[in-house]
Amino acid sequence: MLPSSPAPQRDAARQAGARRVLVLSASMGAGHDTVARELVRRARAQGHQAESVDLMRLLPYGTGPGLRAFYRTSVRHAPWVYDGLYRAFLRPGDHTRPSGVPLARLAADGLERLVARTGADVVVPVFHLAAQLTGHLRASGRLRVPSTVFVLDFAVHRQWLHPGNDVCFCLTDQAADDVRRAVPGTHVETTGPVVSPEFFTPAPGADGWRRRFERYAPGRPPVLLSAGAWGAAAGLGETARLLAGAGYLPVVLCGRNQALRSRTARLPGALALDWVTDMPGLLNAVCALVDNAAGQTAVQALAAGLPVAGYRPLPGHGADGVRRMADLRLTESAADGPALLAVLDRLMTEGPEERRRRAARGRAIFHTDVLERAVALTGRPTVTYGGAD
Repeated sequence: MLPSSPAPQRDAARQAGARRVLVLSASMGAGHDTVARELVRRARAQGHQAESVDLMRLLPYGTGPGLRAFYRTSVRHAPWVYDGLYRAFLRPGDHTRPSGVPLARLAADGLERLVARTGADVVVPVFHLAAQLTGHLRASGRLRVPSTVFVLDFAVHRQWLHPGNDVCFCLTDQAADDVRRAVPGTHVETTGPVVSPEFFTPAPGADGWRRRFERYAPGRPPVLLSAGAWGAAAGLGETARLLAGAGYLPVVLCGRNQALRSRTARLPGALALDWVTDMPGLLNAVCALVDNAAGQTAVQALAAGLPVAGYRPLPGHGADGVRRMADLRLTESAADGPALLAVLDRLMTEGPEERRRRAARGRAIFHTDVLERAVALTGRPTVTYGGAD
């Protein structure tokens, strides 16, 4: 739980223009928490008070850990299960499907107490179930401060959307249009993604990574394969063997999946990495990223100016996001192994001007500070909502 702030201190901070920001995240992988930490850092740098809380810890009766374990097991070992759940509950569409509100509502009392104790001026959900919770509480009048949802997906699924929320911030204009069509009347803005500033600058750790790659596989261009924090990917070993056979050095991000790391380490010509703390240096040292989820690693690569190829995406919102990024020309897309090699070969041989244009397209989506916009909207009138969950 977050520490309380004495009322006189909160009042003085508000008079000075500071706000108390509560970011509502979820420990489902690492992407949501990575964004939450960056929002908190920005808020504090701008003179505000800020904390983040894990929605999984607010859910009672062990629901949060159980939900996390089920999702992790599904995406690692039975992706068809998650794909079925995505089609039933999340994929956009006009026909009625179950809402996430009943599950989210289990955390309602905990969030109410947290907002009251911290004196939050604005709540910023960065996870779809958290957006269902804040939308429900705003609609019922139980949450009396604005809820500004930061939608982290390039392809917005329906569980991000609840008409009770005050604002939706989106990564792209296309995602914003999707939200407007799905929830007419919602205040929607395009802000772009959020990453740490280190991804936009020369990375001091890049030289160390380059030396490591050269020692391990001299002369082979390093290509990064991402499997997310949980090491979830389809056919990762096959992809690594494909790249190694074509003269590349496959560098595999295994996250916290030690079994995946052990398997990958036995593949001839592949370099298996454990949990990486210097992502800016790594992304500046490789030649391309092969991405399967359109998540935070892909966004970080765009900020670093690194080419991204979508290949063998995870089912559900991962596949939809990879397609959307490719449609927007932010990434390349490869339907099979030969197509992936063709994409990488083209990237390796493109001229400096094309590389510059490609990097500029990726960095152009980072154009507004979502935290500044969330704080600026704390004075908006309360949204009234007459619907039912």
